Amino acid sequence: MKTIALIPARLESERFPNKLIKKLGGVPIIVRTYLAALNSKLFDQVYVVSGNDEIIDLIKSKDGLTFKSRKIHQSGTDRIAEAAKEIDHDIVVNLQGDEPFINIDAINNLISSFEDNSVKMASLMTSFNSFDEINNPNNVKVTVDKNDNAIFFSRSPIPEGEDEIKKFNRHIGVYAFRKNTLINFSSLNRSKNEISQNLEGNRAIDNLIPIKMNKIDFHGISIDTEKDFIEAEKYLSKNA
Repeated sequence: MKTIALIPARLESERFPNKLIKKLGGVPIIVRTYLAALNSKLFDQVYVVSGNDEIIDLIKSKDGLTFKSRKIHQSGTDRIAEAAKEIDHDIVVNLQGDEPFINIDAINNLISSFEDNSVKMASLMTSFNSFDEINNPNNVKVTVDKNDNAIFFSRSPIPEGEDEIKKFNRHIGVYAFRKNTLINFSSLNRSKNEISQNLEGNRAIDNLIPIKMNKIDFHGISIDTEKDFIEAEKYLSKNA
């Protein structure tokens, strides 16, 4: 089972423009993410997928594999689907370019989901530490059924009215797909729930593609804002 990592990368972030080329500990964030994926030894190949020449050139300077996007895409998953059509693989993991601290156990858990032939798409979730985290729309919530398949992704607290922290699941935005599932997903129109929440996982749910959710302990650090970048610097200094 050939497993690859595709890292979608763009410079046009609304909340933190050009963040992927900002240096974290002297290394651009996208380069740090690429090297972490490569050094994890979990993947047969790791590609950075981007329409930005500056990002492509940074990865090539490390002798890394790249795919230059030829289209404008509305989501990272749509971006990697263009590349996936042309790369030989069985399983693809969509790693976020702004999450440079890869937890090997968590990603290995995600990949292991596909030992079950019925699993077509999988992702990760963890617990929340506080209601402040739950009420933050940047932290995505997910509800699941009894088989741990996703029911809905939301930026608002769900289940609504719940007062126990342990009843909430925080989505970790790493998706994995079988090749044909990813290509099929990218051919679908954005659904109403995807648009209303700006969360692409809802497109899969609305089109009856099950997403197997794996519970992990690791929270990770997604660098969405300047504040997140400062937290990432602190984390790096403690774990270097």
